[in-house]
Amino acid sequence: MMALSHGMNDAQKTMGIIALALVVFHQIPTLYIPIWVKIACAAVIMLGTLTGGWKIIKTMGQKIFKMQPVNSFAAQSATVGVILTASMIGAPLSTTQVMSSSVLGVGSSKRFSAVRWGVAGNMVLAWLVTIPASALVSALCMFLFKLMKWA
Repeated sequence: MMALSHGMNDAQKTMGIIALALVVFHQIPTLYIPIWVKIACAAVIMLGTLTGGWKIIKTMGQKIFKMQPVNSFAAQSATVGVILTASMIGAPLSTTQVMSSSVLGVGSSKRFSAVRWGVAGNMVLAWLVTIPASALVSALCMFLFKLMKWA
């Protein structure tokens, strides 16, 4: 269920961006998702998880607090519920942010001092930096698109 929810939410965002680019550059006549885009996005998410997923898994399972299988099951169950619900209503989420928040919740319920709050603080700081950084990059892209008469 975790893989399904991850793909339902994260792949949708990527497919939308690719489809929009295909329309903007007149590669498809209307906004729809070609099958090759769906396959490519699924393959890239799979490859990303295979090659870089271990570092995230290690951080989630060992660096925030020492998890037992039941803790992991609780965190993943909560994450799946949140992401599937968001996907059904069309709300984009970060799978990693939802999962790490679930891990923090499970760790806090075990024992508040069991959580390594320094690691959690670094994650929250990264989240706070991500939003304005994304806004800045998108504004720069739009400026370049207008400069090149693409928008």
